[in-house]
Amino acid sequence: MATDQSSLPERLSRLLDRGAGDLLSGGTIGIEKESLRIGRDGLIAQTPHPTALGSALTHPHITTDYSEALLEFITPPFTDCDETLHFLCDIHRFVYEQLDGELLLAASMPCGIDDDESIPIADYGSSNIGRMKHIYRRGLWYRYGRAMQSIAGIHFNYAVPERLWQQLHRMENSPLELSRFISDGYFSLIRNLQRRGWLILYLFGCSSAVCKRFFSSRPELMNGFDEFDAHTVYHPWATSLRMSDIGYKSDNQAILDINHNSLPDYVAALDRATKTPFLPYQEIGVKVNGEYRQLNSNILQIENEFYCIVRPKQIARSGEKPSLAMQRRGVRYVELRSLDLDPFCPVGISRQTARFVEALLLSCLLESSPLTTGEERRANNTNLITVARRGREPGLQLTSAGKPIPLRDWAERIFAEMEPICTLLDGDNSNRPYTASLAQQRDAVHNPELTPSAAMLRAMREKNSSYASFALEMSAEHERYFRSRRLDPARRETFRDMAERSHAKQKELEEGDDLSFDDFLKRYFAQNMPA
Repeated sequence: MATDQSSLPERLSRLLDRGAGDLLSGGTIGIEKESLRIGRDGLIAQTPHPTALGSALTHPHITTDYSEALLEFITPPFTDCDETLHFLCDIHRFVYEQLDGELLLAASMPCGIDDDESIPIADYGSSNIGRMKHIYRRGLWYRYGRAMQSIAGIHFNYAVPERLWQQLHRMENSPLELSRFISDGYFSLIRNLQRRGWLILYLFGCSSAVCKRFFSSRPELMNGFDEFDAHTVYHPWATSLRMSDIGYKSDNQAILDINHNSLPDYVAALDRATKTPFLPYQEIGVKVNGEYRQLNSNILQIENEFYCIVRPKQIARSGEKPSLAMQRRGVRYVELRSLDLDPFCPVGISRQTARFVEALLLSCLLESSPLTTGEERRANNTNLITVARRGREPGLQLTSAGKPIPLRDWAERIFAEMEPICTLLDGDNSNRPYTASLAQQRDAVHNPELTPSAAMLRAMREKNSSYASFALEMSAEHERYFRSRRLDPARRETFRDMAERSHAKQKELEEGDDLSFDDFLKRYFAQNMPA
């Protein structure tokens, strides 16, 4: 690769000096995609999770998120994003073969809400772990309302190539054990992604309008919006209202300042939040008249309640706290949580988006990543909210290193850092797919009308349709796409077998519980961090 290495990050320059640039390829990508089941009238489905899809508690690839109607599809990790997206497409095909007259909502923001009670909370059966998952969701209802929890999105799971970690470990003569070096490296990546996370919202946000019925339980949140039509509100320059303060951002968690400067810091902060009582939640009550309203009255019921754009992850064993899994076995991958569903793409995310995100994550790993202060974390959060609500506003400025910077200038700086990485990821592919994806996103920064958030508003105007009508029309179009592409018989049989085995596994769990639920919770929360 012909490039001026003096302008490259030190890590990347040293890799190229050693002829190791090819080690950037081969990271694994997995996708988790949420979709609301809706009727053809656009209303949220009131039917239970279809039996033919398997047990939502134990199926490895088809489950539910907050609501019984909020399906979640989970792919295995693959080293080629095309394989990941092909598997995701197959899940959709199988699911549509089992749905009876229902659709998968193509967009992130829900519509068809009468009130909170019209959103059925997910049920996971009578086992202790199943009851815990259900009660946790009841707690989210009392704390935040059900509507917010029914928002859908894409989680992009990425693991840095193992060979790259090994090379970096040797190259930097690290005195740390490899697992500790890897964990520190992932937290370095995360800090940079938090600095640059606003770019994901700008480029891929597609929730610039919201159905008024979303606010049926919290009408005060509509204040400050413009009216698009009788059924829809919006912000003219918004990109991702899902990631704004009406969506996953919560005032209830504003008191938290959880940093990602190290694994011990992160775990300790989460541990405090899950053990610190919070008066408004104490007033809700935990077990009232013999029925659980929430798992506890602490700031966070469990660690997963902490909402953030990216999480460090390790595969937790059954009943194991996520932070304890990381303490024991290190960080295994990162989970980017800020991608909206792309309503113009049947599976919700395009291969161009996946390639750009992969390259962005690698740039975050290879760039220097100073530890963050509370002030910087607040500035990062302000940048996110600003871009979520006003990202396409002409001349918009953000804050970097305590100073104002035009969004366009900062984006160009990031793109320049990504260019050599995209070239390396392209390898010998004459189509240069990573470089092409980068060019596409650069165009969207220079012309905001090319962003999905602008495209959605434009489509609504051209068709004179509300947000709900637009979303329903795209959902029906996606249904036709999947139903016209029949699933391979062998893959269908595999999914059927998975469904049967998942039901058997749930039954086994329910019959094997040897603790009362109260004792089960005590044991779960009594898990101690290693010294």
